Parts: sequence; C-alpha cells; structure tokens
Amino acid sequence: METRPVVTCFLRSEGEVLLLRRSDAVGSYQGQWSGVAGHVADDAGRDRDPETAARAEIDEETGLADAVTLVRQGDPFRVADDDRGVRWVVHPFLFDCAARTVATNEETTETAWVHPPEILVRETVPRLWTSWDRVRPRVATVREDRTHGSAWLSLRALEVLRDEAALADAGRSDDIETAERDGDGWDALAALAAEIRAARPSMVVVANRLDRAMATVTDKSPAAVERAATETLNHAVTADRVAAAVAAKHVGDRLATLSRSGTVRAVVDAAAPEAVLVAESRPGGEGVGVAETFADSAAVTLTTDAAFGHELDAWNADTLIVGADRVLPDGRVVNKVGTRPAALSAAAADVDCYAVCATDKFAPRAAWDREERDSWEVYDGDADISVSNPTFDVTPASAVTVVTERGVLGPDEIEEVADAHRDRSEWAERG
Repeated sequence: METRPVVTCFLRSEGEVLLLRRSDAVGSYQGQWSGVAGHVADDAGRDRDPETAARAEIDEETGLADAVTLVRQGDPFRVADDDRGVRWVVHPFLFDCAARTVATNEETTETAWVHPPEILVRETVPRLWTSWDRVRPRVATVREDRTHGSAWLSLRALEVLRDEAALADAGRSDDIETAERDGDGWDALAALAAEIRAARPSMVVVANRLDRAMATVTDKSPAAVERAATETLNHAVTADRVAAAVAAKHVGDRLATLSRSGTVRAVVDAAAPEAVLVAESRPGGEGVGVAETFADSAAVTLTTDAAFGHELDAWNADTLIVGADRVLPDGRVVNKVGTRPAALSAAAADVDCYAVCATDKFAPRAAWDREERDSWEVYDGDADISVSNPTFDVTPASAVTVVTERGVLGPDEIEEVADAHRDRSEWAERG
C-alpha cells in the first residue's frame, strides 16, 4: 500500500472554521467536505516540510495566506484507504485567520464557515474530526497560555465546552477521538465547565462566559449544552467587536498601549492612528510581538516598561488604551502588570486612559488574583532573596475610563452588570 503524506489545515475565525467542498477536479473524495488540504510533496513531487506545504495550500485554495497565524501543529496520524490502495499520513494544522473572504480555486465548489461540531454531521473526507481533535483547544490551552489576552482565551474556553458537549451528544465510536470528561451526561459536562472556570482564576471573562452558557441550559442534555456554548460564543464575538468599535471613536492619532489584547488590536485596526507607542510588557514580553503587528500600518515605537511612563509624555501620546482582564464592581481595573503605573503616568501627563473590554469582563465580586509567576524569571541566584513576580496589577477607577459594547460605563452601571454576572454564577450551586 502506497504511503502519501498530506496536510489538513483548519482556518479559525470567530470560533468557526473554514470547510471546503471538494470538486471533481481533485483526485479523491469529490463532493466531500474538508479543511484546506493537499499533499506534502509539491506538484513536481519534491518533498516539503508539512508547515511549508500547509501555507502553500492555504494560499492556493483560499488566498488567505497573509491573514493566518499558526496556532498549533497536531501529531500526524494514518488513515488507510483500502479501495484506493493508499495510506494517508495526515498532518493537521490550526491557524487563526484575520479575514473571512475566501478566493477558491478549481478544487473547491463551495465554502462554509461553521462551528466544528458540524464536522460530525456533514459528509466529510475520512477522519476529518480526528484532524480537528489533534489541534482543537483543550482545558490546558486555557490553563497554560501566557501569550494571548483573556478575551481570546474565553473563546477557547467556550470552544472546549462546545466540542465536548457535541462529542457527548454524538456518542463514542472508533471514528470519534478523545474527550476530556469522565462520562457523557450533564454531571460530566458541568464538572468540565467548572474545571475550565478554575483554570485561570484571574481572568473573570472565562468564568462569566461559561456561566452565561451554563445558566441558560434547562433540560441538562449534551445537545443543550452545545447550543448554549455556541450561542454564547457568538454573543462574545459580537460583544468584543462592538466594544472595539466604540473605543475606536475615543482614541487619538498618537496611541500608546501595553501587553497583548485582541480587543485593543481591533481598536487600533479600526482607528488607524498615525503612530503607536508599545511597552515591551514584561514578564512575557508580548509587547514586542504586538509592536510587530502594528508596524505595517503605523509608525511604531517600542520601549521598555521602565521608560513607558516617561515616554507617554515625551512621545506626546494623546491616548493610552489597554485591555482588561477584570473590572471590579467598584470600577477598578485588573490587567497585565504595568498597567497601573502606566495609567497613573498618563493621568500626570494629561493623556486619556481607556480600558476597553466587553461587559463579560466585569467581576461579580471584588476578589482578584495576582497570578504569581515563577521566581526564576526575575532571579535565579543563590542569595536569600524573596521575589515578587505578579502577572497582574490593579488600577484605581479614578485613573481609567472603562469602554464597553454598551459605551462608557461609570461605577453604578459597572456594579449593576456585576450583580447580573453574580446571579448567573449560581448555576453550579443549583446543580
């Protein structure tokens, strides 16, 4: 039996993935749905590494090569097709995609952006769910990621719940790979939701969005949980988008920011400032990557965290815009460490400071977690030194204006939203 290495690529946007229906111009599985797929070898039969092949196929089949960012390459697996005498070695990939307009070639008859559980009900190429299973988000994605913002991670949390509920509804079979829960009923899914909620205690949006989903479930079935998770995910995507659009109306032409926030990125894209000042954002240094993403559209200055407060004034920033990992009921903002001194420096320099987020980031209670990082990131020597290396700090309400999908909200409105989140969080106690 001949062995042929191939790639299967999922492009993800707004919690959905792109599926393509294969035309008669392809050599196998005509009329069936797939991700972006193709041989690892090029048209001349020369070997390529799988990622190079993946990016080439994305360019040829969708025209979206410049819009994708690699998220994960999954472990390859084998699929034997006895009728064709071929053993496929499938290399799965997941890419986040910043655009949704697809330019197909002759190999595709139609496209669809769908939530991945659609794979379980459509006529697809063999083992397409296995490809998705190898790259889809897991609880560990939420727990271990230290690069992405909390809004991004909240979408991943909902994807985990959605996919696990879909698997529970579909039932276990040889064609459906692994689950992260012990059992297929409500109790197992509720336990999974609780586990995800606890994975990042400082990121309240993860808990709030899971609570929004679970609190709406009435018949306690896997299908109901899948529907609720999907609807909540759609609601979350819209809220984040609208919050960014509202904030874009408030910022100036010389914008400063720190850390990494997908919502702030959307604000910058919408506002199109002439210049952007970015703090490197230690620990983690994610500001460096943020600066690189803005470099094609604005004059970007990257500076150290220690210099950021001074630069806000010397660089003539007119707006400081940050994300928010948590807005406390009294209006204080918890965000990546460095936000507090930046906001206080902005106030001293008469620079407007906005924290932009969806109202799902409002905390039902005042508690928050510094999320202490490893001490060796700061000091790895032998002296008897205590190390403080927090991930988050808290900014006074007086130093920051909170902008959401509902507009600018003051302390009374923030407290009202927090109360609603607290009511939804009671689903776990009700069982």
